[in-house]
Amino acid sequence: MADLSINIAGVNFKNPIITASGTFGFGKEYNDFYDIDKLGGISCSAVTLEKRPGNPPPRIAETPAGMLNSVGLQNPGVKSFIKDDLPWLKKQDLVVIANIAGSTYEDYSESVELVSSSDVDMVELNISCPNVKEGGVAFGTNCQSVELITKTVRKVCKKPLIVKLSPNVTDISEIAKAAEAAGADAISLINTLTGMQIDIETKRPLLKNNVGGLSGPAVFPVALRMVWQVANSVKLPVIGMGGISTWQDAVQMFLAGASAIQVGTANFLDVYAPLKIIDGLGAYLNDKGHANIKDIIGKVEVWQ
Repeated sequence: MADLSINIAGVNFKNPIITASGTFGFGKEYNDFYDIDKLGGISCSAVTLEKRPGNPPPRIAETPAGMLNSVGLQNPGVKSFIKDDLPWLKKQDLVVIANIAGSTYEDYSESVELVSSSDVDMVELNISCPNVKEGGVAFGTNCQSVELITKTVRKVCKKPLIVKLSPNVTDISEIAKAAEAAGADAISLINTLTGMQIDIETKRPLLKNNVGGLSGPAVFPVALRMVWQVANSVKLPVIGMGGISTWQDAVQMFLAGASAIQVGTANFLDVYAPLKIIDGLGAYLNDKGHANIKDIIGKVEVWQ
């Protein structure tokens, strides 16, 4: 079998398949179906400084080739995560990535300081959250705020820092460069695209929040394009995500320049999707005569 191991920012993964934040909880429920230590890593559901109840329902809606969600970062809070969930996760043989969200620079900084002093292996910064002090504009939508939030948490982050980018921007490459300049150790993308659906009978949006994040196969071509652009714009390792459902999708992401991938919405459709991707990826590499996953990273041959 080809070698699927990978190193990102000094952290060793036995394979490059990570479950995406918000779709895998803290791993316990999925562990009832298979040993999650078969995965390379888990990006845990986002946690905030204080416990959040999330948005009122309905907050999930199915779409053609995907889903909309406005769960609203329901979570137990960072201290509860460290006390109640992290000890079990650290008993599993996989990389544990804490995903941190917030509403202010101070929230982010305090949460990152707490979690990076714990046993997590890496920190993933979710910058698609609205900055309540700047009129609700998301932290990740312009270069200046991306650079500032990354610099702010970099000062207190003792663990490798992944900055997770929003696709709801005009130039994803410039956003990635801002995160790199501010001290990020890796980039992950894409977070969800903003979307909406309306019930034509009630004339109301399907989500109580009116709009939500679009994920699933529908966003894959957009995600692939952005991963390729970012991989060719920064020197940092890139973790690709967005609509990855099959091993063929995964291969495309690696060819585009991703060093690892995250599997999200596919977990809801097929609980075993990440394992099938691991097996399919290994078989593909063997079939093509590649001894190592690194042999295909960034090897897309674009037309000139």
